[in-house]
Amino acid sequence: MTLKPCLPLSLGLLALQAALPATAADGWTANLRFRHEAVDDHALARSAAADTLRLRLGWSRALAHGFSTGFEGEGVAELSDRFNSGANGKTAYPAVPDARALEINQAWLRWRGERGGGTLGRQRLGFDNHRFVGNVGWRQNEQTFDGLAADATLREGLVLRYAWLDRVHRVFGDQARDPLARERRLDTHLVNLGWQFGGGSLTGYGYWHEDRDVAAASTRTLGLRWNSQRTFGKAGFGWTLEVANQQDHAGNPSTTDADYFLVEPSLVAGGLTWKLGWEQLGGNGATAFQTPLATLHAFNGWADKFLVTPANGLDDRYASVSGKFGAGRLADTLAWTVAWHDYRSDRGSIDYGHEWDASLSIPLTARLTGLAKFADYRSHGFARDTRKLWLQVEWAWP
Repeated sequence: MTLKPCLPLSLGLLALQAALPATAADGWTANLRFRHEAVDDHALARSAAADTLRLRLGWSRALAHGFSTGFEGEGVAELSDRFNSGANGKTAYPAVPDARALEINQAWLRWRGERGGGTLGRQRLGFDNHRFVGNVGWRQNEQTFDGLAADATLREGLVLRYAWLDRVHRVFGDQARDPLARERRLDTHLVNLGWQFGGGSLTGYGYWHEDRDVAAASTRTLGLRWNSQRTFGKAGFGWTLEVANQQDHAGNPSTTDADYFLVEPSLVAGGLTWKLGWEQLGGNGATAFQTPLATLHAFNGWADKFLVTPANGLDDRYASVSGKFGAGRLADTLAWTVAWHDYRSDRGSIDYGHEWDASLSIPLTARLTGLAKFADYRSHGFARDTRKLWLQVEWAWP
């Protein structure tokens, strides 16, 4: 097993657990996921076919006086070798970053009170919609963080969140050939103030991100996000508006001053959810707005062509529709989504290409879920045409 720097902390938590009286029974969780991922990337002569199996086992226990402790291990097995995992040396194939792994995914001590709490150790962390900070739950090897996270309810509906991050364990795993792909040493401070009110929410945030391994990735981001929903008869209308500015921070040798905005109206009617979106990450030809700690797969198309924002920025205009269908035992349980993206640069309006995405989720049993998912990116000069297909079965307990 690969023992990450958080191991002394995890051993200390287990010792504390033994010393304090328990107030609740031990709790176990398990998750088993098999995935087939096929990739046809025209930049490479070969296509990838990756079959991987991920097992995650977790344990937590409540202790006295609001304390609890938890531990989670994660293992990933490669069942085929016709893909580039980033660790197996198969560079002739397209990348599928689900390398074999056996790692400590989480190890934490937590305290919860009536109006707040905190978690110390290795943990899963997500802020808002995961656009800036997330756990990348899509990949087999999850992204987790070493640090301290705390929250406080200042008054009803008003919550202040803070996190200090010492290290990020990335999805590429501890066996990745590039050491910088395995993990990064950080000194990152995240502040997020959210106000929930009738029919919506307003969030202000400041993220001071220092990457101690790659100084050029250190930035300060300040932003504001507004969500609102309204009902008109049998229909619901909503929107999300967000703006942010990002500048260089903590010894970054480059000068960065990039803007971000998102406009996303939505309509729920007749059992369908329709969305239109315009997301722009600014760029000046040398540097661009970046979100290195985000759940990146969830944004700018499932083909993952824009995990790093191009130097000229990214303008993503998209539309999606989702709903449910089924009959008999599966009535209204088969969830589907279809989305379309048009990609251009922020600087110079360069046409990057377009993409179609589609997915279908199928509940097989109470604990077993199937998923089929497809992405088709057509290049207009940026990267190369890429198609991806995923077939997945996932079991979770409890």
